[in-house]
Amino acid sequence: MFTGIVATLGTISKITPLAEGVRLSVRAPKLGLGDVALGDSIAHNGVCLTVIAKRKDSYDVEVSRLTLDCTTGLDQLGAEVNLEKALRLADRLGGHLVSGHVDGVGEVVSFMPIGESHELVIKAPKGLAKYIARKGSITVDGVSLTTNAVKGRKFWINLIPHTVEVTTLKRLKAGSPVNLEIDLMARYAERIMGAA
Repeated sequence: MFTGIVATLGTISKITPLAEGVRLSVRAPKLGLGDVALGDSIAHNGVCLTVIAKRKDSYDVEVSRLTLDCTTGLDQLGAEVNLEKALRLADRLGGHLVSGHVDGVGEVVSFMPIGESHELVIKAPKGLAKYIARKGSITVDGVSLTTNAVKGRKFWINLIPHTVEVTTLKRLKAGSPVNLEIDLMARYAERIMGAA
């Protein structure tokens, strides 16, 4: 589990093709890898991946073809990624509960400054739109955010300057794909209602 509070940015420094997926080397000198062990989970743009090798300021993870097919941003050499270590039971929950299991890829409709903040408008995939609620939680590229408004498949988010500065969201523009994870409560509510 994660919180959606990005710890730092990392860079995909090497991509090694596998039979069904890729092995990524991620350079992350500011993540603090001293307490990261092989087998630990780290979220990369909202995607939970397992550490399989570790060096002083970088580590390796493997990404399956299935994960590559349903996410974005993990197959680009030199790309920056939002990073977050897995939540420990004693940690503060600054964002919301995030599983690291991306539900789909949305498309940025617009991203523009409004006063000190930025307004981000995203179009959700058809199957996910029903789970997004006004003033609800959503994870965009691993960042825990609150929706301000929802209309059809589009939803609006206000980003404070700090969030823009310390995440990859600052590079978004109209047409950019983004990883979306809906709120866990919405996912379980649908399952419960469907089982009734």
